[in-house]
Amino acid sequence: MFDHLGIVVADLGRAQIFYEAVLGAIGVHLIQDNRSSDHEGWLVFAGATRSPFFVVAAGRPSYWDRRHRVSASPIHLAFAASNRKAVDEFHRRGLALGGTCNGAPGKRSAGMDGKGYYAAYVVDVDGNNIEAGVRRR
Repeated sequence: MFDHLGIVVADLGRAQIFYEAVLGAIGVHLIQDNRSSDHEGWLVFAGATRSPFFVVAAGRPSYWDRRHRVSASPIHLAFAASNRKAVDEFHRRGLALGGTCNGAPGKRSAGMDGKGYYAAYVVDVDGNNIEAGVRRR
């Protein structure tokens, strides 16, 4: 459904450390580093297929106006994991890097597809709720 998603963060260096660790646990890795400085630019993360991809940016995006601020309205992002062990590691790494637990790894309601779901939630350093989960197939 999505080609890519992006978020804007307050500190690109701090976000890189956080997202490389938590997304690395579920097989998503940094594939492009487009920083113009420590404070501006963007990073691109993707899995083996490189699509969809996830962009983490800092600075002032061209589509922002004066009302926009980092995490003025935190978002929720859910990433697919390959197995429960990856979900557990995602959560552990997120907490180790300053994230806040917003739901320990565990079974969740089945959701829209009626299949079992195992997920964990971490609030990142900018206040966004980041999830990793795996569905029973």
